[in-house]
Amino acid sequence: MELPTAIETNTIATVATPATVTTKPVDSADRLQTVDMIRGVALLGILMMNIPGFGIHWSVYDPILKGSPRNADYITLEVVETFFSGTMRGLFSMLFGAGMILFTLNKKEAPGGVTVAEYYYRRLLWLVLFGVFNAYVLLWIGDILFFYGLCGMLLFPFRKLDPKWLVLIGLLCMGIGMLKGVLSYQEFRAPRMAYVEAIAAEKANKKLTEKQKEAKAEWLRIEERRKPDTSRIGTDLRTMDSGYPTIFSDFIPRNSGSETWGMYHGLWDMLMMMFIGMGLFMWGFFSNRLSTSNYTMTLLIGYGLGIPISYIMFSKGWVGSRNLGPYLDRYSMTHEILYDLRRLLLCLGHASLLLLIYRSKVVPWLMKALSNVGQMAFTNYLMQSIICTLFFYGYGLSKYNELRYYQLYYVVIAVWIFQIIYSAIWLRYFRFGPFEWLWRSLTYWRLQPMRK
Repeated sequence: MELPTAIETNTIATVATPATVTTKPVDSADRLQTVDMIRGVALLGILMMNIPGFGIHWSVYDPILKGSPRNADYITLEVVETFFSGTMRGLFSMLFGAGMILFTLNKKEAPGGVTVAEYYYRRLLWLVLFGVFNAYVLLWIGDILFFYGLCGMLLFPFRKLDPKWLVLIGLLCMGIGMLKGVLSYQEFRAPRMAYVEAIAAEKANKKLTEKQKEAKAEWLRIEERRKPDTSRIGTDLRTMDSGYPTIFSDFIPRNSGSETWGMYHGLWDMLMMMFIGMGLFMWGFFSNRLSTSNYTMTLLIGYGLGIPISYIMFSKGWVGSRNLGPYLDRYSMTHEILYDLRRLLLCLGHASLLLLIYRSKVVPWLMKALSNVGQMAFTNYLMQSIICTLFFYGYGLSKYNELRYYQLYYVVIAVWIFQIIYSAIWLRYFRFGPFEWLWRSLTYWRLQPMRK
């Protein structure tokens, strides 16, 4: 694949020359429509992955996966997990990295003025606070803004690296994440192996040592803890059917735990995609600058490898791990070790497909509609939290755990239609989405012009 070594400033509208650069947000006329279009798809796709967290209790997964594979719930879960799991957030992360390059290249440091670094870190600090707002006020436990703000702070020193080094750093992050996954799985598997040894000794009529007795008891405790706790499920459902103060109180420790856990375990996952996104953007991948043959080859490789790996992960990993003991006995390595590899491959496949459709001009109206959604991605992301919590939680329509798994995607489609129409109408009259306007105004510490 022949790739340019860096962005040429005269080929991309959003990258201005030093004489024309100003410290202001990118005007809508200067935006890269392909970047917005892919971001719009990623934003809409994220709701596909988030909707179960909004609308159903985690306990429904066991009966779905242990039921008939011809069941509508099973088929829906199979399709979503095989083709989309992790990939929409992966695309979003890639474009977040690309956005960092765009943001810094569009700024010129004036003597005695605010530095590019100050604008950049001020922007990310506000993003962290928006994430806290999304998690603790809008009550979405799956918020990503908090993590993106913190991870983004690590990108700035790398912004001028050669693209190939950015991609290599991303792959290194993937390797670290995979190594952590291996070690974590081996640590989790150890009690099961000790239990199997104890059972084998018992069957051989050998007297168990104290260590073997404890190993046997420990594994039985683990299995007991994994059984559905009907009283806990009932408590969770009553909480979600309650008013805002009750849910708010319940979510405080859950959000704190998930954000701490997410930064520790998910750091390499996010950095991987951000660094690779930076490199791909500087090569011209997201700005539609590569040849059709390059995009076609990337599509074939991404889907040709990614889809089979993803299906194996679902059919062997997701389904197989429901029977945890036999799964640990059979596999010395978890299928989840392939998670980042398959999502990277599928992300490249998804992005290449979208760029080929864009280039073909087959459905320009759809590409424009998706770019509108992407241009207002920040507003649309927070809007998804507002809409879904009001639909499912007790202080709204109280539909939590009332829909079957596949029926959740009727809600997804309805939200998609609304956001596509809303974004198109809003951008006819305004430069930015409402939350984009607020974020920019806080970043530059002055009110931005809103109306066109």
